[in-house]
Amino acid sequence: MSAQLRDTAGELAEILWREHTVYRERSGGVVIRGEHVRRWISLAPAGGQGEVLVRAGRILDGGTTAPARSEAVVPLSAGKGVLAATCRRLLAEAAADVAPGAPRRAPGRSDRAGKAARPKRSGKHTGFGSWVILACVAGVIALYVYNSAMHG
Repeated sequence: MSAQLRDTAGELAEILWREHTVYRERSGGVVIRGEHVRRWISLAPAGGQGEVLVRAGRILDGGTTAPARSEAVVPLSAGKGVLAATCRRLLAEAAADVAPGAPRRAPGRSDRAGKAARPKRSGKHTGFGSWVILACVAGVIALYVYNSAMHG
């Protein structure tokens, strides 16, 4: 399977990128690096017979690789076209994670599940939501005082 993966990776690399590096991993998989696009593809034997696990990720500043952003299992019998299309989709997903011109986060820091950063407030003004909560609390207290005075 390792020789077949190496041959498949070489042919796939030619389809995906003009400039690439193909090397074997210790685990028996094969990695295709596209330094000029700052992306990588990994092909590894999957659990099923004749299936390959395809993973894609980014190449960070300094040449180190970031963990895989996406992965898929593809049968080798599907052909190079299907495998190339899967690789392109995974590479597009990896590229979409980092928009061009967007500030890059420090490695190891997680974002807040895709939530936008809140704008900084100037001054110490009470927000609308706080006023609503205060009005509700005041209403409950007034209702308690009213019931106590009538029945009490």
